Amino acid sequence: MGNGVKESTARVREDAEAILPSPVNSKSDHRQVLSSLLSGALAGALAKTAVAPLDRTKIIFQVSSKRFSAKEAFRLLYFTYLNEGFFSLWRGNSATMVRVVPYAAIQFSAHEEYKRILGRYYGFRGEALPPGPRLLAGALAGTTAASLTYPLDLVRARMAVTPKEMYSNIFHVFIRISREEGLKTLYHGFTPTVLGVIPYAGLSFFTYETLKSLHREYSGRPQPYPFERMIFGACAGLIGQSASYPLDVVRRRMQTAGVMGHPHASIMHTLRAIVREEGAVRGLYKGLSMNWLKGPIAVGISFTTFDLMQILLRHLQS
Repeated sequence: MGNGVKESTARVREDAEAILPSPVNSKSDHRQVLSSLLSGALAGALAKTAVAPLDRTKIIFQVSSKRFSAKEAFRLLYFTYLNEGFFSLWRGNSATMVRVVPYAAIQFSAHEEYKRILGRYYGFRGEALPPGPRLLAGALAGTTAASLTYPLDLVRARMAVTPKEMYSNIFHVFIRISREEGLKTLYHGFTPTVLGVIPYAGLSFFTYETLKSLHREYSGRPQPYPFERMIFGACAGLIGQSASYPLDVVRRRMQTAGVMGHPHASIMHTLRAIVREEGAVRGLYKGLSMNWLKGPIAVGISFTTFDLMQILLRHLQS
């Protein structure tokens, strides 16, 4: 009986080793990393460009004391178009692309790597990770990407809320901030960003991977259709952004303090100021309804583009 148990354990270990990827030193593994970076970069660029006007409008409300409503948001979009032209709705999108392309590339690539690492540790493929490690892989991927690209996020926020006369381009933002406010300002608001990214990225990737896993189990099809991927991504974005939204408001206030007349302050001081001046729900969830519109669209496009690009690149490589 003991020998039977040992043989069975050995077979399970051999089966697990057979489905696990080899250490990242082979040519195919390097190709996989490059494939993830390229797919992630394109996914992020398409998703953010699609919702850039809504994103800019949301940031303007987040950093001001104006009361948010859908009517006011669309009025702002309309008057921006009338006064500054159609393409002004995408003001700051160049800075967004400079940030989003590396951010999305790093996040998706890091997620694939963390899935492989945790998969080897737990003896599963990435798609079959238990819920806890699946959540952890997403949170680690988001934290890695945010840490490496944060100054670009701050620059994007500054460009979104200021007139074009103040900052002519991305480099001008960096130069003025370093001269007038100091280099450490480039990481102002970093802590709430990371605290927000952990539940946002963790829950987004967790929800998307879980829905794909359930789809495989109940539909009998190995891959969902593109529109199903969009729906799964939309659900992931809705859950992730709702969970982390108050910290998103706090980080935007901290990022734009230097140009919006707010003093540079800590997370708790900024949080208390928002609650005191605007109320807990109205202040910390300002613009959330717009996020429910743009967030699911952006995340759905992002996840779908990444998956389809991965499938396409695998076909091309084979």
